[in-house]
Amino acid sequence: MQELLNYQSLLLQGAWLTLQVALLSLVLAITLGLLGALAKISPSRLLRSIATLYTTIIRGIPDLILMLLIFFGGQMLINNVCYSINESLNEYFTQQDASHEWYAYLPDYIDISPYIAGIVTIGFIFGAYMAETFRGAILSVEKGQIEAAKAYGMSKYKIFFRVTFPQMMRHALPGIGNNWLVLLKTTALVSIIGLQDMVKIAGDASGSTQQPFTFYLAVAFIFLFFTAISSALLKRLEDKYSIQTR
Repeated sequence: MQELLNYQSLLLQGAWLTLQVALLSLVLAITLGLLGALAKISPSRLLRSIATLYTTIIRGIPDLILMLLIFFGGQMLINNVCYSINESLNEYFTQQDASHEWYAYLPDYIDISPYIAGIVTIGFIFGAYMAETFRGAILSVEKGQIEAAKAYGMSKYKIFFRVTFPQMMRHALPGIGNNWLVLLKTTALVSIIGLQDMVKIAGDASGSTQQPFTFYLAVAFIFLFFTAISSALLKRLEDKYSIQTR
C-alpha cells in the first residue's frame, strides 16, 4: 500500500491525461460519425462508397493494429512527404539558379506526439462506429416531420439542427453511450506508443516495485469510477431527450 501512495500523484496525473485523450477522441469521433452518417444517406454514390469503405475497414481491423499503423506508418508517411517536397523545391530552384544551395524548406524529421496520435487514432476508429449509430438514428426520424419542415420553407441546415438532430439524439444516445464506454477503455492502448497515461505509469511502477497486482487494480478502479460517472450522466441525458415521448 505504501508503494501505491508513493505513486499516487503520478497515477492521478495519468488518470487526468487518460480522461483528456478520451474526451478529445470523443469529440473527433462524433464529428467523423456525423459526417460519415450524412455521407451514408447522401444521394451521392461517391460519398456513400467512401463512407462504407471507411466503416468497413475500421470495423474489420483490430484497434491495436490500427494504433500501430497510424502512429508508425503515419509518421513515416509524413516524413517521406516532407523529404519529397524538399527535394522537388530544391530541384526547381537549382534549375532557376545554379548557385542555389540545398535547403530544407520543411523539417527533415517530424516526430508525431503520442498524445496527438492517440487522440487521432481513437477518434478515427470510433468515428466509424458513431457513423453507424447516427445513421440508424437519423433514419428513425419520421420523414413526415422533415417534409413538413421543408413545406415551411426551412433550409437543410435548419431542418437538420431544429428537427432532425434533437429527435435523432433520443435514438442515438444509447449507442453513443456504449461507444463512449468502450472508447474510454480503449485509451489504455495509448500506453504502447509511449504516452504516459495511467496504464503506462502503472506498468512502470509495477516493474520498479514488483507489485503489478496493486497498481493495475488501482487503475481498474479508476476506470470503473470513470465509467460509473459516465453511466450516470448518460442516464440523465437519455431522460432529458425522452421527455417528449413520455
